[in-house]
Amino acid sequence: MPKTVLIVDDSATMRRMVADVLDRAGFTVLEGLNGADALKQLDGRTVQLVITDFNMPVMGGVALVKQIRALPAYRFTPILMLTTEASDERKGEGRAAGATGWVVKPFDPARLLQVVNRLVP
Repeated sequence: MPKTVLIVDDSATMRRMVADVLDRAGFTVLEGLNGADALKQLDGRTVQLVITDFNMPVMGGVALVKQIRALPAYRFTPILMLTTEASDERKGEGRAAGATGWVVKPFDPARLLQVVNRLVP
């Protein structure tokens, strides 16, 4: 059974790039345009991983991580921040909210897949 990953990014190009990498690796991909849209996409669905941007309109990545962590069904779902933000301060905010890992854009597809496979064995 394919594993499902929710990709959340306000950039359609970035969502497509990440989705292409995951599609080729056999994952089922859901997409969210921002944090609020991502919560609608989850809607009780089983997902093995969430990959989210940090900076997005409507609801950003940190707020999204907090909201996901507040939902019992997703308390332990790995959440990967995929963002241009690389400062220790931003990483700390992500970790404090409950993010599992951090990958900086532009990303290396092989490295992203390595991280995803470690989080979703």
